[in-house]
Amino acid sequence: MTLIAEDLLSVLLDEQTGKPIVDSTKLPRVLAGAVILELAMNGAVQIGEKDRVVVAGPAPADPLLARGYDIVKSAKSPLKPQKIIEKLQKKLDKEVAARLVQQGFVVEQQDKMLGLFPTTAWPAKDSSRRNAVLQWIGSAVVDGTTPLPGTSAVIALVSAIDAIPKVLPGADKKSAKQRAKEIAEGDWASEAVRKAVRDVNAAVMAAVMVPVIVSTTSS
Repeated sequence: MTLIAEDLLSVLLDEQTGKPIVDSTKLPRVLAGAVILELAMNGAVQIGEKDRVVVAGPAPADPLLARGYDIVKSAKSPLKPQKIIEKLQKKLDKEVAARLVQQGFVVEQQDKMLGLFPTTAWPAKDSSRRNAVLQWIGSAVVDGTTPLPGTSAVIALVSAIDAIPKVLPGADKKSAKQRAKEIAEGDWASEAVRKAVRDVNAAVMAAVMVPVIVSTTSS
């Protein structure tokens, strides 16, 4: 099974260096948003009253989706998407990257910054998946074709962290960002899923801002 989070990470890693093209605050949180959105698209959860996420169907078989599902199911009271993102995001980039390693699309490289601080990168081993996702995104954002729901979800999430220009560096920045926003708000899914897209994107944007605000306040 191909997850939205896997497709998302594949285009948020630099093909040569294997390093993320977005900062460490955004990456795990947008991947967590991808898990929640996929659960909503599969009908496992839905966003109901007061923008709270509730169980709506059986648990998914995939272990990563199941972990997100369990956070929703085990909560004493329904949680908002941002709270779930914070619970799910810890080391999620490494977990999703490990899946790409297992599938043969990237390799893991360990190093030390300045000889002291451990770093991890995931350069491409087989670029076929990454290139396919980029082609789908470019076709929709640049050429104006109608994307499939999975691609629309990836575009919506990339747009939420303002990374469309980084994913499509050759495209006109202003028009690409506008087209991505239109896709995110489009009619490619049911109203319940469109609500999930809106709420998850808002939660991702809020989640990536909290650490920045805390860091700025404490400095």
